[in-house]
Amino acid sequence: MKTDLLACRHIGISKKDAEVMLKKIGVGTLDELIDKTIPANIRLKTPLALPAPMTEYEYSQHIAALAGKNKLYTTYIGMGWYNTITPAVILRNVFENPVWYTSYTPYQAEVSQGRLEALMNFQTAVSDLTAMPLANCSLLDEATAAAEAVSMMYALRTREQQKSNANVVFVDENIFPQTLAVMTTRAVPQGIELRVGKFEEFEFTPDVFACILQYPNSDGNAQNYRKFTEKAHAANCKVAVAADILSLALLVPPGEWGADIVFGSTQRMGIPMFYGGPSAGYFATREEYKRNVPGRIIGWSVDKYGKSCYRMALQTREQHIKREKATSNICTAQALLATMAGFYAVYHGQEGITTIATRIHSIAVYLDKAISKLGYKQLNKQYFDTLRFALPDSISAQQVRTIALSKEVNLRYFENGDVGLSIDETTDIQAVNTLLSIFAIAAGKDFQKVDDIAEASIISKELKRQSDFLTHESFKKYHTETELMRYIKRLDRKDISLAQSMISLGSCTMKLNAASELLPLGLPGFTQLHPLVPEDQAEGYRELIANLTQELSTITGFAGASLQPNSGAGGEYAGLRVIRSYLESIGQGHRNKVLIPASAHGTNPASAIQCGFTTVTCACDEHGNVDMDDLRAKAEENKDDLAALMITYPSTHGIFETEIVEICRIIHACGAQVYMDGANMNAQVGLTNPGFIGADVCHLNLHKTFAIPHGGGGPGVGPICVAEHLLPFLPGHFMFGNSQNEVSAAPFGSAGVLPITYGYIRMMGTEGLTMATKTAILNANYLAACLNDTYGIVYRGANGFVGHEMILECRKVAEETGISENDIAKRLMDYGYHAPTLSFPVHGTLMIEPTESESLWELDNFVEVMQTIWQEIQEVKNGEADKEDNVLVNAPHPEYEVVADEWNHSYSREKAAYPIESVRENKFWINVARIDNTLGDRKLLTTQYGVIQDFCPCS
Repeated sequence: MKTDLLACRHIGISKKDAEVMLKKIGVGTLDELIDKTIPANIRLKTPLALPAPMTEYEYSQHIAALAGKNKLYTTYIGMGWYNTITPAVILRNVFENPVWYTSYTPYQAEVSQGRLEALMNFQTAVSDLTAMPLANCSLLDEATAAAEAVSMMYALRTREQQKSNANVVFVDENIFPQTLAVMTTRAVPQGIELRVGKFEEFEFTPDVFACILQYPNSDGNAQNYRKFTEKAHAANCKVAVAADILSLALLVPPGEWGADIVFGSTQRMGIPMFYGGPSAGYFATREEYKRNVPGRIIGWSVDKYGKSCYRMALQTREQHIKREKATSNICTAQALLATMAGFYAVYHGQEGITTIATRIHSIAVYLDKAISKLGYKQLNKQYFDTLRFALPDSISAQQVRTIALSKEVNLRYFENGDVGLSIDETTDIQAVNTLLSIFAIAAGKDFQKVDDIAEASIISKELKRQSDFLTHESFKKYHTETELMRYIKRLDRKDISLAQSMISLGSCTMKLNAASELLPLGLPGFTQLHPLVPEDQAEGYRELIANLTQELSTITGFAGASLQPNSGAGGEYAGLRVIRSYLESIGQGHRNKVLIPASAHGTNPASAIQCGFTTVTCACDEHGNVDMDDLRAKAEENKDDLAALMITYPSTHGIFETEIVEICRIIHACGAQVYMDGANMNAQVGLTNPGFIGADVCHLNLHKTFAIPHGGGGPGVGPICVAEHLLPFLPGHFMFGNSQNEVSAAPFGSAGVLPITYGYIRMMGTEGLTMATKTAILNANYLAACLNDTYGIVYRGANGFVGHEMILECRKVAEETGISENDIAKRLMDYGYHAPTLSFPVHGTLMIEPTESESLWELDNFVEVMQTIWQEIQEVKNGEADKEDNVLVNAPHPEYEVVADEWNHSYSREKAAYPIESVRENKFWINVARIDNTLGDRKLLTTQYGVIQDFCPCS
């Protein structure tokens, strides 16, 4: 392998390192290890047919050339995407900062206080702007948030509505078309009917349980929905509103006129359009619905010494635990983008955001009057930023389009010939004059150039916001770049990310996110493109998407792919929808059961239920494999109704099951499809693949296998790859005239982060990708060998080896000493490590995945840490340490405790804070002690206005 290729930087193990590790494992060569780990009958016979790898320099030129092929016209299309200004201080210190983009979902709150506070800022901003008491810390996008609102309101039906099977949601016809398409995809398989019409004319009937409104609507008109909402509530129907978050600085927020749910996108709060994503969807609701809210919620609690702190609340609602009883399958959201939007609100505050919104509205008012003077009729009576013009009989929309394109301007063109435009934060005087010239030329008239635009408003008293927002101190203190920079840095020092140490989370694959893959994301050609621009303006994106689609298809062994799903769980759902559509096309639409092993990811059963299927659980044997007898029996018992099997490979237990080909054969013999969960695809790439094994569809977690960062809980991308017979049923999009199975607002989902995966594949090449897979398996087996004689490994493959991850046995430790896997996880924080995956997929265990990116030094240091903790456990077991007062049950030890005047423990401060030499050299100081999660759930406080003094542990 050439030394100037990314693989040499991405893979942490050298040839000499590998020799040491293989000796410890007990095999002679890396190939011998792979042969003993992966069944021979599923090994690929030839290398992957991928392009030759580029050097990092070559790729930088290639990707810049692709970005340059995108034409950056000034775009006024709107429809949920708007140009915005990302403050440089946020771009530099958050978006381009690996502390923020490589951190994991904040399940371990003690080492996540920085990003938890940032997400709390986001929640507070959303709550304030919508006037709703409770918001989550982001969803995927506006359209999927709408689908979640429908599902949530369905679950909240009254007993009478459930008894009478009320299943209709009224949707006002002036909703964004992409939102309606995604809602349709999600609603239909759940037996929910969407009834589209005019809200002014709608009459409620007993079968209607909810309504969806757009504010301002798709035309840009800001309707007064107060009376309609009262009418809906009188009919026992809930009301969900898709609201433009920036418009709520000027318009009465839906929470003040009775909405039950408010959702939308925060893209225009400093997040580039990225050809459709990623950007943080938001979701706000009433406090009484907190246990039904999809996605994650950040709350307040206290640590063991009473210090106030943040934590992720109500985690028992999550699909990993609820499985088939979950009301949502959300796993990844958009935490990184929510963090940026939250900092945007912090930076600007109420005054700044009101100023931005007022400027946008004033420009719209001016253009309304000026263009109307040219003979056009503006149709929106009340609006924020969007105008819709009916053209004079003498002017066609095509004439306007031709003139606009000649000036490199994109407008919105309605089917009936009207022309629309949406003003945004970047619209300046020059842009205003260009717009006026377009309409003047089309009308054959002169126009008066404008030098400045005075503040103006047409918003009526009934629709004008009077209430304050962003009144918390956080939104008042950091309006200079110096102060915001220091605030961001103060928060990032509280978090463990890949910038500090290895994150050994099993199943979540926290690998290197190389700078050469991330840097191109800032290129204007990728950041500033609206997803609905004409195709010839997105030539670079389209070429990248076509190349990446082909490469992912090759890697998975399938015929084609869709990049639309914008999360792994979204990919699961999309894959199941494709299977359902295929079965319906061959007259097998009655098949409604999905067989799922007990070891599967929690999102599997949750996704199946969301897709309208019934789940059947298949047992696992004592070795962690699918119980073949039980599989055969369940398949035979349900063969007439079986739609699919969902299986993760290698399994969630970290092993390559030898019977996987036979499993596929059994399912196909029943007339069903095999869905392979791609969560562990990083143990397959270059060595085997789902298509070769015999599956029909798989999803991929680009934020795991293919190097997109986790970003504190998102962005994620979950494309699906399918066999030939499933190609006709891949997700479409309304933009292309076919919205079948549409699962994301944008045609290509989170297109903005696709250059990362594209770069990873292009720079690694076949040899590099294959070596990455082999090294991931090598590293896992090395750790397993090192930790086997102390903790022990729960499951191993047929030849005694693990795959790319392993489950560490901790149940005997708990039985013998009272020290739990949670205590071990918390103690790891004192050593500067994020905890492994806790009690999943086996309760009472830790799941570890070292990835291929880590060096032998880091692996050995982690082993030393784990073995030192093992000795600490033995001290408790042998009576050398107090069972009630030891370094494990008291972990983690925050800085304020270690430096306090009093020290009331039976062990030394040194043992607590500096247990080994490597910690002395690079200490990560923890901000809080162990957090009281139960208290935080009992008394849920979800905004910065939470008063921690009200907490009482005994209340």
